[in-house]
Amino acid sequence: MRRLLDFPRRLRRANGLPLLKNPRYQPFRGLSIAILAIVSAPALAGAVDPAGLATSRTDLTPKDQARVIAVTRPTADFSKPEAFETMQGGAGTSRKQVDRDAFSQPSENITFEEESNFKLGNALFRKNWVSSPSSTQASDGLGPLFNERACQNCHLKDGRGRPPSADSRTTSMLLRLARDASTAEEKAEIAGHKVLNFPDPVYGTQLQELAVPGLKGEGRMRVDYGDEKVALGDGTVVSLRKPSYAIDGLGYGPLDPHTTVSPRLTPPMIGLGLIEQIAPADILAHADPDDRDGDGISGKPNIVRDVSSDELTLGRFGWKAQTASIRRQAAEAFDGDIGISTPEEPNHWGDCTTAEKACLAMPNGVQKRLGTVEAPSPVMDLVTFYSQNLAVPARRDVGDPAVLAGKKLFYDMGCISCHTPKFVTMRGAPNKAQAFQLVWPYSDFLLHDMGPGLADGQVVGEATGREWRTPPLWGVGLTQTVNGNSFFLHDGRARTLTEAILWHGGEGQKARDRFAATDAADRNALIKFLESL
Repeated sequence: MRRLLDFPRRLRRANGLPLLKNPRYQPFRGLSIAILAIVSAPALAGAVDPAGLATSRTDLTPKDQARVIAVTRPTADFSKPEAFETMQGGAGTSRKQVDRDAFSQPSENITFEEESNFKLGNALFRKNWVSSPSSTQASDGLGPLFNERACQNCHLKDGRGRPPSADSRTTSMLLRLARDASTAEEKAEIAGHKVLNFPDPVYGTQLQELAVPGLKGEGRMRVDYGDEKVALGDGTVVSLRKPSYAIDGLGYGPLDPHTTVSPRLTPPMIGLGLIEQIAPADILAHADPDDRDGDGISGKPNIVRDVSSDELTLGRFGWKAQTASIRRQAAEAFDGDIGISTPEEPNHWGDCTTAEKACLAMPNGVQKRLGTVEAPSPVMDLVTFYSQNLAVPARRDVGDPAVLAGKKLFYDMGCISCHTPKFVTMRGAPNKAQAFQLVWPYSDFLLHDMGPGLADGQVVGEATGREWRTPPLWGVGLTQTVNGNSFFLHDGRARTLTEAILWHGGEGQKARDRFAATDAADRNALIKFLESL
């Protein structure tokens, strides 16, 4: 684990205090817990001055700090599972039978009343919106341009999307459209974190393939794959899919020549509420944008502006860590993917631009008796609660010798330099279900240069065209079970976990090369470990 100051390292080497024991699986309920995270402002050169962000935890006693440093220290003992390792989502971990609904379970530590809100949120998440005007009252307002009619149709079974194929539509993968700043004024907006980038002047922020009756869609994504052979150290040859993207049938003229196109696969929904409650200081503690420790890993935060408060904050959601909260993520999805206005994004015509006059002439779905937007605050409250409380499934086979051997290889190869194993969530989480939880996301939630092979060329706030947020790995082993396929990385090009690892470049190159150089038995063990998550 990287740290920018020596003091936390010394504390980590000290003997930690034992955790309180609990006969059940909630070791931190009632226990003061958090992570000591110390980082100097100059160390975040290249990001904004973090003076307005918390770079240390102030709500902890020295005793709390020492205990939590001990419990989050990377293990050096791979002879047996770690304490509470099975419960990778803390006390809310789902221990239901593993099946296609494994990602759709509520956190096990929410109250009975909250479970009712979860079910209502689930119903709204699955709700199909319709075009206006309609007789359905409170369900119209779709589009006019859109990618899907319901949240669930993109987040299939609350899991991972899939790239388009000859026999499927692209509802769970979309193309982001953006261009860099081209004038002094635009550059100032980027530098001041007023915007993340600039949309295409005609097609907006993303390609919307579908439209309401009487309007045509913007075009259709096309992906073509080339074949790239990779020889491993033991002579095994792996075939990688190298995608190229185009848009067929552009409905409103050409794209701006400066517009970049970035494919984005919908990610799993599990554990989002826990990620939201990891202290910013604990994420910033792993940042080393100038690689001062010389390990070749230079993760950096994506500092974004909170639209509602106008304050700078830490982005932690999305493929480029461009979104700070689940509610904001939901509002942007309603706006861009479905074309539904919310209090956070009160645009009744979604991503329609001034160049798409026919779109702007369409009726909207606002019902005055329900409010001034198509999805008013009660809808957003329930969808946000649902998204915050989708449980992480329990780990499987944690004591299997092959899994333990693969875990050791994962650590030894340096994978945890980006895929940080453990955090403890904030003491002051608004919902007690997410408070004081030891969680195992295997992510640092920072941006990393992943090399030219994965580069999309699209700048998003602090993220360059080669940088991606480290995705959490919990649940990765259940992708096939939940979604019936195994497509990984931001565009689903990897069909197996092995392919996903072999696509790592840039800061992930060393770990990737170590994986490629080892023999089949070790590679299989590492994959078995990942499949247990």
